[in-house]
Amino acid sequence: QVQLVESGGGLVQAGGSLRLSCAASERTFSIYKMAWFRQAPGKEREFVAQIFWNGGITYYADSVKGRFTISRDNAKNTMYLQMNSLKPEDTAVYYCATNPRASGYDYWGQGTQVTVSS
Repeated sequence: QVQLVESGGGLVQAGGSLRLSCAASERTFSIYKMAWFRQAPGKEREFVAQIFWNGGITYYADSVKGRFTISRDNAKNTMYLQMNSLKPEDTAVYYCATNPRASGYDYWGQGTQVTVSS
């Protein structure tokens, strides 16, 4: 069983930047893909960005393209989300997720709060 530990959330003004990290606790866990999701108050959880562990192919939600960058450090089993030009509508709890298989996401972190003030 792998645990995901997120860090890096906080309060930032609009236009600012934050970097989120997500570390998988088990070095032997075979990661196929990792992703960031977010959930704002009163809204459903939504996809933000995804990265495939081998090859590093990435996908982004249209709402964050050009502002957010997802990356990973294979040796550390850690994923990052660099968030630039933040907007108040980016305010949400951000969750990381992973899976050793292609379909779905079975493992989730506890979430980290990102608040962007206007």
